[in-house]
Amino acid sequence: MIDGRAPVEVFDEIDSTILEARRRAERNELGPVWLIAKHQTAGRGRRGRAWTSHGGNLMATLLFTTDQPPQQIALLGFATGVALAETIDAIIGAGSAQLKWPNDVFINGAKASGIMLDTGTVASGTWVALAFGVNLADAPDNIDQKTICIRDLLPPDAPAPEPLAFLAALRPKLEGWSARIVSEGFEPLRTAWLRRAYGLGQEARVVQGEQTLEGRIAGLSSRGELELDTATGRRLIAAGDVFLPKVA
Repeated sequence: MIDGRAPVEVFDEIDSTILEARRRAERNELGPVWLIAKHQTAGRGRRGRAWTSHGGNLMATLLFTTDQPPQQIALLGFATGVALAETIDAIIGAGSAQLKWPNDVFINGAKASGIMLDTGTVASGTWVALAFGVNLADAPDNIDQKTICIRDLLPPDAPAPEPLAFLAALRPKLEGWSARIVSEGFEPLRTAWLRRAYGLGQEARVVQGEQTLEGRIAGLSSRGELELDTATGRRLIAAGDVFLPKVA
């Protein structure tokens, strides 16, 4: 699904790379192209939450089109998580990065990266804006969970990873996992994701709008749903916010 030849455009300042991707898609400018921001004035996360941007961090959106069905496009969030975790591990050590369902990368119990997908219909199929932010040099302190940045995990005299260099290391990993979704289905990616699952086997709360479910995280379904064992049996969660109060 992802073209390894997509060019990179860098903005000194922009409201949001994912908003820019939607604007381009609505003008039928469909890429593929990477949109990178040094600073965002209106970054956002899941469910419209604000996402603070800091200089030296990676804020990226890949805009492209695909003829793959929606269920396969949705799996790109998991592919991006695994690729980000592999890239982070190459910098700070194997097994350092974990994946919190549905779309966060955690290190030492704190959020280091978040992922978003936006899509729309065009004549050739579907346009996709695959967006993520990575705390390379600084961690925002005004969101609803603990955060961490890569720089804090390096030796005192080591510089933070440079955003475009991090992106260059990430791209082949993301392209590889994307290709495997098409050729092999979800199972290899599901297995790789579960090896890094944050909170697996732990008690959790899942908030879905006005509804809250409580149970133990049991795994990931063959469609990417969170498997939650509750007092009334196993539930498959397609969307929601997961809170793990007992995980350090």
